[in-house]
Amino acid sequence: MSAKKGGGSLNGFLDRGARLEGTLSFDDVFRIDGQFKGTITSEAELVIGEGGVVEGDVRVARLAVSGTIKGSVHAKERVELHAGARVFADIHTPTLVVEEGAVIQGPVESGPPRSEGPAKRTPAP
Repeated sequence: MSAKKGGGSLNGFLDRGARLEGTLSFDDVFRIDGQFKGTITSEAELVIGEGGVVEGDVRVARLAVSGTIKGSVHAKERVELHAGARVFADIHTPTLVVEEGAVIQGPVESGPPRSEGPAKRTPAP
């Protein structure tokens, strides 16, 4: 995933060696190559670079991971785990793309949302 694919532009950047704790929200694309601990919410795209480490609750539209994430992930559109990604989190997303070499430890829920209540069966004629 990249800013070009989504049509957005880079909204912010946390560089290597930088550490931030708290709540992060943004409007377009945000890239983390440093360390972030807390809550991230956005209707846009989060990119976690190779050196990036995120601990906490992530709720975004799109997520691309090349670094490390620990906690929980809720993506409305898509999660991409690139080779070298290390994910120790619950993942909830309609679309999950995992490249060879990515590591996932934790429950994964992918695909269309389940309907409410038990499935209804139509009786055979």
